[in-house]
Amino acid sequence: MKTEIIAAIDQYKNRFYEISEYIGKNPELGHEEFKACKILSDELASHQFKVEVGTVNLPTAFEAVYDSGLPGPTIGIMAEYDALPELGHACGHNLIGTMGIAAGIGLSKVLSETGGKVVVYGTPAEETRGGKVTMAEQGIFNHLDVAMMVHPLSHFEKSGSSLAMDAIQFEFFGRAAHAAASPHEGINALDAAIQTFNSINALRQHITPDTRIHGIITEGGKAANIVPDYAVAQFYVRAGSREYLNELVEKVKSCAEGAALQTGAKVTSSYYEFSYDNMITNEVLSGLFTNSLLELGIAAEEIQERTEGGGSLDMGNVSQVVPSIHPYIKICNEPYACHTHEFRDAALSIQGQEAMILGAKAMALTGYEILTNPELLEKIKLEFAQSKK
Repeated sequence: MKTEIIAAIDQYKNRFYEISEYIGKNPELGHEEFKACKILSDELASHQFKVEVGTVNLPTAFEAVYDSGLPGPTIGIMAEYDALPELGHACGHNLIGTMGIAAGIGLSKVLSETGGKVVVYGTPAEETRGGKVTMAEQGIFNHLDVAMMVHPLSHFEKSGSSLAMDAIQFEFFGRAAHAAASPHEGINALDAAIQTFNSINALRQHITPDTRIHGIITEGGKAANIVPDYAVAQFYVRAGSREYLNELVEKVKSCAEGAALQTGAKVTSSYYEFSYDNMITNEVLSGLFTNSLLELGIAAEEIQERTEGGGSLDMGNVSQVVPSIHPYIKICNEPYACHTHEFRDAALSIQGQEAMILGAKAMALTGYEILTNPELLEKIKLEFAQSKK
């Protein structure tokens, strides 16, 4: 049956090339991915998936189910397809979305023999207000036995961890005054914002090495001769676990409150983007995916261990509710970084397209192993239960 899966993906690979190229050349920002959502969901529907668009009231999300009607596990596959401002698909989401549907379609062709279900989820806005956050909060993934997706990169890399992240905004309110004639009558909101940065910098020596705090000032006054009465600072605060991040966020808030107190300003805080939880990789599931790559001809020495920490993923929120993986597939020979023009071009190259098909096959073969080996699924679930203690 593995040969049937591979043959099915190969049979439609030219169509998958067309879809990924179309998405890549028509980039859409988060929650505006109407073209990508339509072409991906329509393709799934053409392969007898039952498709619902607008999942959890997100207009560009979808849920596509292929149910064999027979008992068996439910395999979840995530598709992303939002682009970056100005850069387009410089994170390769045109490949991720198409890879997801290709894996689902390939796996669906053997479900009449294996039993079970495969569900492909269209998850918008990973780069900003991640759709998976809302979907996880509303229990969309709770019925899955496993969840997976594959991300493009400049090399093969196993699924690893990611940093939990909160996006915090501080608004400082002061009092305007003429900066030369009557500065004593003013309360400088910008000073409060700057002092917040200074306090956070002092905090850095007392936090764990895996944490990251970085921010910008988005509002800082209108003219140099007016004491700024309003300032805004935005921060990403990241840590290796949600538990520690919650502690750290309180310390960062105290930095802003202390800065307001010192300057006489007032401060309010809010979250300007969704919070991401840390990624918990299921190692049993990750091992199955790695074995699938080996079966498909990738040499073991090409597959690197995942560097701990780094960025933040809304797949982390999925991994908190269902055993999950988020490995990486090589799409270029040069060490291009994501979110660059070079990586965008690689995601539209022939090599990128071929890597997309490889990733789809590896996910589908991984799903097949779970559908046909109950003992493996039990090991996956046991590891997941232990990771939540």
